[in-house]
Amino acid sequence: MEEPEIPTEHLHEEINERAEHAGRSHWMMGVALSSALLAGLAAVCSLLAGHHADEAMIEQIQSSDKWAFFQAKGIKAAVLGSKIDLLEAEGRPVNPSDGRKMEDYKKEQDAISAEAKEKEHASEEHLHSHVVFARGVTLFQIAIAIGAISVLTDRRAFWLVSLGFGLFGAFFLVQGLLA
Repeated sequence: MEEPEIPTEHLHEEINERAEHAGRSHWMMGVALSSALLAGLAAVCSLLAGHHADEAMIEQIQSSDKWAFFQAKGIKAAVLGSKIDLLEAEGRPVNPSDGRKMEDYKKEQDAISAEAKEKEHASEEHLHSHVVFARGVTLFQIAIAIGAISVLTDRRAFWLVSLGFGLFGAFFLVQGLLA
């Protein structure tokens, strides 16, 4: 008796297709996980970039306030100096406290100037940190986009490129944290 022939060709194709899909599914899971990790790092980097941008602006505003205060002291000193000059021109006595007050204005201006320069320097440092973190955010976003392209085109090489961009983004994140 002849054994019945069972068409295994269709079964063989189905097994190969499922095995290929399982491998692709595993690879896609890696892309999805790495993209989620990159998105989390991008969010942290973005938060830090925003924080440093805000701090730079606050420090710059405070510096401007200090410089305005410096100018106000200068105006007071100029008015007092004019008063002293007028009194001397008229031959009238100058109050000794006015001379001391002029010296106080000068000392106050020196202290205010130092504070204003310190605030300017702090603003520049925050702005530098902002730029470093912003670069990290950009690289993380590029990495996520390339990861999506790798899935859409079914090319694993793009995923490796995506991971490379992610590493550069992580470099900027670490650089910003250490600065």
